[in-house]
Amino acid sequence: MAGRSGGPPPGVQRNFFEGDRRPATPVGAPLAARMRPRDLDEYLGQAHIIGPGTALRRMIDEDTLPSIILWGPPGAGKTTLASIIAQRTKRHFEVLSAVTSGVADLRRVVAEAAERLRLTSLRTILFIDELHRFNRAQQDALLPHVEAGTITLIGATTENPSFYVVGPLLSRCRVFKLELLDATVLARIVRAALADEERGLGKSGARAEDEALNVIAQAAGGDARSALNILEAAVSVAPETAEGYRLITAETVRQVTQSRTLLYDREGDAHYDVISAFIKSVRGSDPDAALYWLARMIEAGEDPMFIVRRIVILAAEDIGLADPHALPLAVACQQAVHFLGMPEGRLPLAEATVYLARAPKSNSAYAGYNNALADVEATRNEPVPLHLRNAATGLMREFGYGQGYQYAHDYEGHRPPDQVHRPPSVEGNVYYVPGTLGDEARER
Repeated sequence: MAGRSGGPPPGVQRNFFEGDRRPATPVGAPLAARMRPRDLDEYLGQAHIIGPGTALRRMIDEDTLPSIILWGPPGAGKTTLASIIAQRTKRHFEVLSAVTSGVADLRRVVAEAAERLRLTSLRTILFIDELHRFNRAQQDALLPHVEAGTITLIGATTENPSFYVVGPLLSRCRVFKLELLDATVLARIVRAALADEERGLGKSGARAEDEALNVIAQAAGGDARSALNILEAAVSVAPETAEGYRLITAETVRQVTQSRTLLYDREGDAHYDVISAFIKSVRGSDPDAALYWLARMIEAGEDPMFIVRRIVILAAEDIGLADPHALPLAVACQQAVHFLGMPEGRLPLAEATVYLARAPKSNSAYAGYNNALADVEATRNEPVPLHLRNAATGLMREFGYGQGYQYAHDYEGHRPPDQVHRPPSVEGNVYYVPGTLGDEARER
């Protein structure tokens, strides 16, 4: 298979998705496909990894790209960046989708890459979209060829590579994290699409109010593809003015984005990131932030039992004995959510969230357990002192079980003055230290 040896012939643009060359994107293609950036000068956003002077930018410019993984949310520009690399490098490009490809496809690509390298010294970059969908066996099949340099891997994934890419392969790749595009960048992308007469909507005569562009940028949620799809839909329904052009207003945009979808995957990073933000907001005594993250999870369809389990844990771990009512309330919340179902279950969820966020905080029980655990792990199988053992039989009494035990209720304050309750090696060690807030403050 021959590699790229020069610019494409007239009327044909370089495209790595279907071989080395193919006709330019058809005019009838979706706006997001037509407006895909063709070079780094058109690539907006992600300056932290692709801006002038960054490591990745230098690797691309100098054609010294190692195997890399592009990690980021949908619409952040992972596939587009890979396409730009295909345009700029002097290497052959192959593309596989982890959704439709298997080990046989990998073997074919690797065999061709090895033959190409042997005959022409031309190196091959293999782009794998949705790399996280490859199983361990498929990823292991890549490893020796990445390590030997037969192929240079560019993997694109929306999921955290730490959890979805096997360690040996991950250690041989550099990971670059792409972020959601901010509203300013999305507005620039939309304006460029409106003005572009070759690939965009420049010849349509469509215009947009500034407020409409802001609404598009907000509704897209950091996703450039979504922003362009919203723009294209808004143009199709925008009314024509007396002057003969279509005017996109903020209300036009709202009409086509009525059922905006939250970016949330119940088995992906968003699942763990949002619940982490919720937990830390409650722990940080910020009820407004806690309610915000709670609403994010509920509206995205998170399992309410998952949320309420975290609420019960929070009550025991972070409020603890500073407010002993917190744990019963959290358990009552679990029962109420189970009994009511959704959407009504959001009411006890919100009540418990606000209560826990406003409650005094103490992790003394949690910390005390960990302190005791450290002694348990250090001493392991220390025998129980004889006076604390249960003398259930005569033989046990003969061996001293229970002898010398001081019954607590026989003493003032219901506390024997000189009885020890632990093995000698750990007696006297302090595990529980009362907190300074709420009910615990009275114990200090």
